[in-house]
Amino acid sequence: MTDTLFLLIKASFPGNLHLVLVLRPTSFFHRTVTDIGFRFSQDDFMLKMPVVMLSSVTDLLRYIDENQLTSEFGGTLDYCHSDWILLRTAIESFAVTVKDIAQMLQSFGTELAETELPDEGKIIENLLETHTEKYRKLKDAIRSVSKEGRNLLSSLETTGKQDDAQWDIKLDWETVERLLAQLRDMESAFDGFFEKHHLKLHQYLQLLRYEQSFSEMDLCLEHLMNQEKEFSTKVSTLAQTEQALTRMDSLESNAQEVMSRAQILILHGHQLSAGHHYAMALIMQRCNELRHRCDTLSTALQSKHSIFLQTHQLLLCLGQVRRVQTWCDEGAYMLANQLVDKSQSKEGAQAALRDIERFLEGAPPNLNSGPDILTIEYEAVLTPQLQVSQMIQNRQACLRKLADKHVRPIQLVAPRPENPPRSKSPLFSPKHGNTDHLRCFQIEVIHDFQESRSCVAYSVDGDDSPDLLKRHVMRELIETERIYVEELLAVLLGYRAEMDNPTLSGLLPPILHSKRDVLFGNMPEIYNFHSRVFLQELEGCLEAPERVGACFLQRKESFQMYECYCQNKPRSESLWRQFSDCSFFQECQKKLEHKLGLDSYLLKPIQRLTKYQLLIKELLKYSSDCEGTSELQGALTAMLDLLKSVNDSMHQISITGYEGDICELGRVLMQGSFSVWMSHKRGPTRMKELARFKPMQRHLFLYERALLLCKRREEHGDGIDKTPSYSFKHCLKMTAVGITENIKGDVRKFEIWYSGREEVYVVQAPSVEVKMAWLNELRKILTHQQKLLRGLVYSKKTFLIFFSVFLFLKSSVCVCVRVWRGYFIYCFHFSFTVSGMFICLAGENSPFVLPYQSSIFRTFLKWVQTSVNMC
Repeated sequence: MTDTLFLLIKASFPGNLHLVLVLRPTSFFHRTVTDIGFRFSQDDFMLKMPVVMLSSVTDLLRYIDENQLTSEFGGTLDYCHSDWILLRTAIESFAVTVKDIAQMLQSFGTELAETELPDEGKIIENLLETHTEKYRKLKDAIRSVSKEGRNLLSSLETTGKQDDAQWDIKLDWETVERLLAQLRDMESAFDGFFEKHHLKLHQYLQLLRYEQSFSEMDLCLEHLMNQEKEFSTKVSTLAQTEQALTRMDSLESNAQEVMSRAQILILHGHQLSAGHHYAMALIMQRCNELRHRCDTLSTALQSKHSIFLQTHQLLLCLGQVRRVQTWCDEGAYMLANQLVDKSQSKEGAQAALRDIERFLEGAPPNLNSGPDILTIEYEAVLTPQLQVSQMIQNRQACLRKLADKHVRPIQLVAPRPENPPRSKSPLFSPKHGNTDHLRCFQIEVIHDFQESRSCVAYSVDGDDSPDLLKRHVMRELIETERIYVEELLAVLLGYRAEMDNPTLSGLLPPILHSKRDVLFGNMPEIYNFHSRVFLQELEGCLEAPERVGACFLQRKESFQMYECYCQNKPRSESLWRQFSDCSFFQECQKKLEHKLGLDSYLLKPIQRLTKYQLLIKELLKYSSDCEGTSELQGALTAMLDLLKSVNDSMHQISITGYEGDICELGRVLMQGSFSVWMSHKRGPTRMKELARFKPMQRHLFLYERALLLCKRREEHGDGIDKTPSYSFKHCLKMTAVGITENIKGDVRKFEIWYSGREEVYVVQAPSVEVKMAWLNELRKILTHQQKLLRGLVYSKKTFLIFFSVFLFLKSSVCVCVRVWRGYFIYCFHFSFTVSGMFICLAGENSPFVLPYQSSIFRTFLKWVQTSVNMC
């Protein structure tokens, strides 16, 4: 029994047992039994641990302090074992509950992670409701357990604050606090996991519904497109055309309703994407497909509706032409049947006149319009009608004269021989009546009409005010801008976007798909600028043409994108010539119903760029001494400069042999061919003499940071591929360039010298104007360089600084360095540029560079200051 008891104590005790104290009972019977049992089992206990038999409680105090013993063992510790058991039971129960909660959370998390997403929205909604209900129950359980733990913690804190606390509760408080912390961590992790799962499930439900709506909308649009394709444009009568227009209006009404719902669906897709949906790419793809289908359908319907309207108008015109032709034939027949002899009498002339008046009452209605409007609209069709009308008018005038002649009373005067009778001349003279007036009027109208079809509203008589003429030019500018934007959009949607169309992927060569940016250049950027910005600003200037100059000046920098487009144009043309026979382009052209190929539309940006300066010139012609004239002149200058810059940049791409990055030289400012004489300060005399008498033909490119001298090569290639090339010869950094503007002997010559006249180039321009233009640009660059170099001089007030330094590189050389304030900084063995300081030793020709930002240059400056102080 005792052995078993000790084994149980040893097993349940948290540490190792080193000593066992046995208190002998006080009663005789229990003491005797204990002695006997202890005597028989003492050897076993001694083998494992020492056991001490105590005869009284007083002996116990020799081993254990009385503060650690309860009152029943003679100690002073106030301890209630039942309370301790209740507390431990509560703590252990709380720990078990926390463990159960953790298992429940893990099980529920596994269930959520392994849930398969169904394809039906109703099942997903049921899953959401089920998971949400389980989540709420688990949250309630967590809150209940947390509340239990907080109550237990409060109880421990209350017990610990009492002065007569029976035991130290620190360990128990830490245990409960640790369990509560674990519970909070589990709750936080569970909340985050469920929130992500719930969001994903909810977004999946949104995506499923959006895909379903997209499929339905796609079917509707496909049905409408099939209806549009089945709608034949072959009509032959006016009734068929009117019936087709009615059906087309009904189809367009249905299409507008469907496309409105499609726009709502697209807007919903953008809202889902804005909410950071995990399937954002797929949703945006669906939106783009819907937008593309809507645009295609709308364009097709508008095109077909326009065809029907034009057909209807044409049939109306044809009907009028038939009636006019019949009327003309009848009029000519009537005039031919009127006998001239009968018209010589009063009664005959009046009868013929009544016949003509009755005939004119049945004239076609379009004769009521003015001749100028008829001539412009129906010039080719109505010319016979106008001729017959004029013939009738001439006949009427003649008949009225004859009728009046017979009514006039007889004069008793002698006949005048110098005025012979003219009774027959009106009937046979081809120059009689208003024939000359008609011919003159027609010539004027035809001239104006042929000069500019877009300016048909211009005055025929030329009496319009300049303000009205300016408005005509503004209307043409805005209208052509709209047409330009529509053509760009047609190219981008009908060709560029169709490269992503899976139905046409088999017709498109793979290499062409990867090079569409080469084929179209930056046309999307140009379209965005004109459609979103420039066209709207031009429309705002319709009633105020004086503001259009400021509009061009404000967007001057934006037009630089055309330079990139033009530089890419040779590559685009080469690619087009390689794949122009591709069936993909033919199919796209057929869909767009374009008469011209893609290459014609790729020229539109270049053509439009040249059109602007012509329209601005027209505005300037009617805007002398008006508000906004200076802005218009500035806009014209800006557009001409842009054309020149584009032209210069086109030459730049043909430069060959330049080893560096030509883009680092800045923008091309000028370019042109010149005769150049070159001489070196340290060259052979014979070379200087040859250079003096034999000029070289060089093509000069002036950049912001350098001047390139190139040799123009013979144009290579055949046909449209024939382009010039320029072989690179010399590069002169503008930081080391100087100029002499005038040279004796020729007003077209000027001098460019380099590195303190180490190299001198005498340049002969084709004309004085070209020379002055180049000198102006060179002065601007040198003035700008002067401002930059002034910042490198330490003292802004000192014009000349002398200091001496000792340079210990390869050999000790005493050098006197002079720093001049001006266009450049000269020195014997040192030269300063914008990028760094060049150092060249005596007797050597290869300098090395110290950049201003380098640590070596800063060390050199400190050394120079020290040397100057020493001197």
